Amino acid sequence: MTGLERMFGLDGRTALVTGARTGLGRAIALGLADAGADLVLWGRTPDGLADVAREVEQRGRTADVVVTDLADHVAVRETAAGIAADRQVDVLVNNAGTIRRADAVDTPWDDWRHVLDVNLDAAFVLSQEFGRGMVERGDGRIVNIASLLSFQGGIRVPAYAAAKHALAGLTRALSNEWAGRGVNVNAVAPGYIATDNTTDLRADPAREPAIRARIPAGRWGEAADVVGAVVFLCSPSAAYVHGHVLAVDGGWLGR
Repeated sequence: MTGLERMFGLDGRTALVTGARTGLGRAIALGLADAGADLVLWGRTPDGLADVAREVEQRGRTADVVVTDLADHVAVRETAAGIAADRQVDVLVNNAGTIRRADAVDTPWDDWRHVLDVNLDAAFVLSQEFGRGMVERGDGRIVNIASLLSFQGGIRVPAYAAAKHALAGLTRALSNEWAGRGVNVNAVAPGYIATDNTTDLRADPAREPAIRARIPAGRWGEAADVVGAVVFLCSPSAAYVHGHVLAVDGGWLGR
C-alpha cells in the first residue's frame, strides 16, 4: 500500500450514499468505490440504481441497492435499522435532497414540509441509526451535503435555505457529541453545480448568466468537482477534521 493509499484509501469500509442514482450522489458513490469502499446505494425509486451498482462492481467493489422514500421517516428508520443490524456501515453520506421554488408568500405548506422532511429530518434519522453503531465501535464518518444556502438565503427557496442552514447546525451539533468518540461528522457545501436541482436556473436566460458572472471560477461546477472533498472527509487524512462545512463553490463565498 502506498502512502497516498494509506492517507486516502477506504479499503474494507462500507459507505452508504443517499440519492445515489444521479448527479452528486452517483458521482460520490463512484468516487468512494474508486477509493476502495463497498457501497450501499439508497434511492427513492429503483430506476437507475442498478446501473450505478454495476458501475461500482466494475471497479471491483460490492454494491447493494436500497429503495425507500426519505420523506417517509417511519420507513427510513425501519430500513436503516434493518441495514445496521445486518451489516456495518462505516461511512454515511447524506446526499439526497430536493428543492421547491416559489415566492415565500406562495409556498404551500406541503412543499415546505416535504423539503424539510427529505433534506433535514431524514439526515437526522439516518445519522441516529448509523451513528449509534459508529459511536459504539468508536469509529465512523458522516458527511452531510450542505449548500451555499447553508450560509446565504437564496431567492424563492425558503424551505431549502432553512433546511440547509439547519443541516450545517446539525453537523456541528453531532460533531460536538461524537468527535471524542471516534466519529467524524462534517459537511460539504457545493456551490452552483450542474445537476437536476439546478435545471430551471440554468435554463433561465436572466439568472444563469448573472450567477455564472458571480462565480470567480467563471463556470458552473460539475458533480466531479465535489467528489474529492467528500472522499477526503471520509478518509484517514481527515481524522482531525470535525464539525467543518467545506465549501466547494468556485470561489463564490469569497467574492
